[in-house]
Amino acid sequence: MNIPIGRWGRLLLQPAFRKQQREWNRLRRLPRYTPTQTTLLGRPIHLVDPVSFRSMYRDIIRRQIYRFETDVASPFIIDGGANVGISTVFFKQLYPDSRILAFEPDATVFRALTHNVEAFGFTGVQLVQKALWKEETTLDFVPEGGDSGRLKRTTDHGESIRVLTARLRDFLTEPVHFLKLDIEGAEAEVLRDCADHLDRVERLFVEYHSFAGEPQRLDEILRILRDAGFRYDLERIGVLSPHPFVRTETVAGMDVNLNIYALRQAHQ
Repeated sequence: MNIPIGRWGRLLLQPAFRKQQREWNRLRRLPRYTPTQTTLLGRPIHLVDPVSFRSMYRDIIRRQIYRFETDVASPFIIDGGANVGISTVFFKQLYPDSRILAFEPDATVFRALTHNVEAFGFTGVQLVQKALWKEETTLDFVPEGGDSGRLKRTTDHGESIRVLTARLRDFLTEPVHFLKLDIEGAEAEVLRDCADHLDRVERLFVEYHSFAGEPQRLDEILRILRDAGFRYDLERIGVLSPHPFVRTETVAGMDVNLNIYALRQAHQ
C-alpha cells in the first residue's frame, strides 16, 4: 500500500535537502570560533564562527529579516556591520543589480568577507574595513571572534585592537533604499550624528543594544526615527529575562537586545 507522504515529506527525501541538513549538523557540532567553510549558500564561503553563522543564517536567509520591496532596479544599500557577508549575499540574491556599501572593522572577519564576496563574483559591492561612528578617527575595538565585536566600552576589559572609523553621515549623500545598522552599541551615537540626513533613507534596520549598568538609549533612538519621518516596529531578540523583577539576565554584557524595523509611511 502506498501512503501519501505529502509535500514536506517529499522535500525531506530530496538529495539536496539531505545534503544541506548534513552540513547544518556538521556546523552545529563544531566548537565556537572554529574557522571553517560551508556551501550552505551555494558557494564555498569562509566562516570565523559556526555558531554566529547559524544564527545569521536563520535570521537572514530563513526568516529574511532584511527583505524589502522596491521598484528601483539598482537599489543602494548600506550594510553597517557586514560580518562575513551573509547579508551581502542575501541582498545580492534579492536585487542582483543593487549597489552595496559594506562596513566591517574586524580584520579577521573582513578577510572572510572579502573572500566570500569574491567567491560569488559580485559586482557593485564596495567593502570598507572601518567601524561606523560619529567621526573619522581611530578607536579601540574588542574583537569577539564571531558576530559581536564592538567598539570598546568603559566596561570592557578584554584585549582590544585599534581600528579606523567612518562617519555614516558622509555616505548619506544620495537616496539610500536600505540602511542596516548592526554595530554593537554604537547605533545611538551614529544615528544622533546623522539625524538630519536620515530623510534620504527609505528603510532602516537597527539592532539596538542595551548594556547593563549603562544608560538606556532606546527612547533617544526612537525619537530620532520618529522625527525623521519613520514608523517603526520592535522585535525582542537574544537576551530574555523570564522574571525581570526578580533577576535581569545578560548576554555579552547586554540586558536588552532589539531589532528595530523603520519604514517611511509612503513605502508601507
